[in-house]
Amino acid sequence: MEESGGRGASLRLEVLLRHLSPSRAAGATLAPSPTSAQLAKEKYPTQFCYTLDNNLLSPEQRHFYEENGYLVIRNLVSSEDIECFRNEFMKICKNEVKVPGLLIMRDISIAKSEFIADQKAVTKIQDFIGDEELFRYCTLPQILKYVECIVGPNIMAMHTMLINKPPDPGKKSSRHPLHQDLHYFPFRPADRIVCSWTAMERIDRRNGCLVVLPGSHKGPLKQHDYPEWEGGVNKMYHGVRDYDKSTPRVHLVMEKGDTVFFHPLLIHGSGMNRTEGFRKAISCHYASSDCHYIDVKGTSQEKLEEEVVAIAKKKYGVDSPIKLKDAWMIRSRLAKGKRINL
Repeated sequence: MEESGGRGASLRLEVLLRHLSPSRAAGATLAPSPTSAQLAKEKYPTQFCYTLDNNLLSPEQRHFYEENGYLVIRNLVSSEDIECFRNEFMKICKNEVKVPGLLIMRDISIAKSEFIADQKAVTKIQDFIGDEELFRYCTLPQILKYVECIVGPNIMAMHTMLINKPPDPGKKSSRHPLHQDLHYFPFRPADRIVCSWTAMERIDRRNGCLVVLPGSHKGPLKQHDYPEWEGGVNKMYHGVRDYDKSTPRVHLVMEKGDTVFFHPLLIHGSGMNRTEGFRKAISCHYASSDCHYIDVKGTSQEKLEEEVVAIAKKKYGVDSPIKLKDAWMIRSRLAKGKRINL
């Protein structure tokens, strides 16, 4: 009786399973649900170069980043966090907060006028890893989970910025020339580096949104130089010298809290701010701590190194020989995981 009862239960289970999955053959075993990485590989049977296997990105998102070099995630950062970052920025502008190692930049047109302790005098702050409130952006879990899909679990915050694009003074100096971020970085591999860039208000073509050349991340690092713009160019605003001008451009219209993740070889820039208000965004470049520094001597980055060394000597009175990588070693901070090479 026990054997008969057990056999009956087994048959009833088999009927139930076939009812739930009619195509399942009798006697077949249950297969585990496929991961997003498996689904992506089935739907897009290409070799993934720019993303790691993960269960966060949908197959469509992963394929989009692979093909285009960027991915926009809507409403990723809360308004509350953004207002905290905005308030901290204002405190810095008013000299209420002193941050070690912070670099404060002004537009070339503003730099020639009388300094005002206000946001109107500051167009960008860089290297805010010493400010705990602003550095909190770099450690937001909702940011890092996307970063990990690209660089892995050991994550370094390499370059931090809060951009305060000013209303253009009429000389088009609020533009940022098309460039590749890898031009500034003496560490590799490029595919284990990614930028997160978050809009702190609505950003569109009127106030100078980001413009990207989709797919340009698949090309090499190109020669960069100062563009010959009437009205001058801001310091270190290098532009890519040679690129395919027939490549369609995409203007990234973003709402407050939207975040774009992009590859360091993606050619991108931003237009003029034609409004009367300041356009703010906060960003961090991340790299796997497994990345390594390179010697830029004999490469297209050698000129950049010479310029950075000259600035360091002038600002800090450094006389001893320094390299580009030395500047980056002191401006980075661990965001998650373990610090290995960088």
